[in-house]
Amino acid sequence: MLRFWKRDAKEEPGKSETSPQPAQAPAETVSAPARSWRERLASSFLGRTLRGLFERRQVPDEAWFEELETLLLSSDAGVTTTEHLIARLRKSCKERRIEDATALLQALREELLAILAPVARPLELPRAFPAVVLVVGVNGVGKTTTIAKLAHRLRREGREVLIAAGDTFRAAAIEQLKVWGERIGAPVMAQMPGSDAAAVVFDALQSARSRGIEVVIADTAGRLHNQAHLMAELAKLRRVIARFDPEAPHETLLVLDATTGQNALQQLRQFREAAGVTGLVLTKLDGSAKGGVLLALAREFGLPVRFVGLGEGIEDLEPFDPQAFLDGLLPEAPRP
Repeated sequence: MLRFWKRDAKEEPGKSETSPQPAQAPAETVSAPARSWRERLASSFLGRTLRGLFERRQVPDEAWFEELETLLLSSDAGVTTTEHLIARLRKSCKERRIEDATALLQALREELLAILAPVARPLELPRAFPAVVLVVGVNGVGKTTTIAKLAHRLRREGREVLIAAGDTFRAAAIEQLKVWGERIGAPVMAQMPGSDAAAVVFDALQSARSRGIEVVIADTAGRLHNQAHLMAELAKLRRVIARFDPEAPHETLLVLDATTGQNALQQLRQFREAAGVTGLVLTKLDGSAKGGVLLALAREFGLPVRFVGLGEGIEDLEPFDPQAFLDGLLPEAPRP
């Protein structure tokens, strides 16, 4: 039986069998001091090492380029992207006769921006009723939290959102979405664990259309990119959605964990084939993430990076801003 979950204001806690248990609620995420991108990214591996490079070396000699190459490889930028960036930067330094740290920093920023700027394309949903956002990714990348953050962001923009709990393989995912839905004021539609995910999503779409809800965000079961049978089920889900609306899903977001490094590239290759990925969300970009994988993803695939996650708070999902990203990684000015 399909359940349309949204706690009634008069319902007493504990009276409904679908009410979330307090122990399953996400960690407190509502109120947190606002921090800039610079503050969030300054402690990342790439940010620390780039700052250290400019502190130790301030002229583009061979030792400087060798150290830059090493730190890029260590930051998960990958061999191909690192070689491309080093070659471009060498050429720029030679042509412009760069000999000081200030000009060198500017040249590095320009080359990094040339890689990142083309993928900084914000999410733009059509005026379909409803617009359908399919969210995919492996377990543990922050998919459920990302869905909640995205729904919250869309609601702040004045859109009505319905969340379809399509991860029917993991009972905790359904309950987590219910808790998030209550917190942000978005209804959640779900069936019992083990139900057909395609049926959950299809019924959610029909309900949204009948109720005039503008956006449906559909969760999917977390799966490893190398599990062929589960990837086939994801392709089936897309076909079912297309029966509802031939243009849907209007956006398929792949959530990637920035701490997984080069494995994120393999995940993207497989999900793009099975799910027709149209945009990326990179989570956990602050903290322990090395940061270079974003360069590799942008350089190799060129897919839009719609959002980045820079914390655990409900507000910590931001459209990707390459200028702000580089502000967080690069020193404000080299030391004299």
